[in-house]
Amino acid sequence: MAEAHRERIKTYRDLGVWQKAMQLVTQVYFVTKEFPKEEIYGLTSQIRRCSVSIPSNIAEGYGRSSTNDYLRFLQIASGSLYELQTHLEICLNLKYLSKEIFEDVHEKSREIERMLSSLMRKLGLPK
Repeated sequence: MAEAHRERIKTYRDLGVWQKAMQLVTQVYFVTKEFPKEEIYGLTSQIRRCSVSIPSNIAEGYGRSSTNDYLRFLQIASGSLYELQTHLEICLNLKYLSKEIFEDVHEKSREIERMLSSLMRKLGLPK
């Protein structure tokens, strides 16, 4: 199944989910610039790392030779996405994010979540 998927997609950069995840990383970096300086090694660092992990694991999984490896890296990307969603909610509670910014970033993360889930199902992961 992964081989058929790779025939249509020439590189991981062609994956819509990777492209959306890259846009999310950029937005996360801009949003976290405004966080309190005392969070630079706390939430700011955590949020940035897990956001970067999402497209990185999508790309790394794509480059693996087996469908099982690909699925494993997509699952790791999903875990990083859930971690990001949790951190963003904490930031909302601490008032580091406005409700509007939180909702915008959260909705983009939910779209990526749906895309990852769909890709994993296409590759053979049960629902």
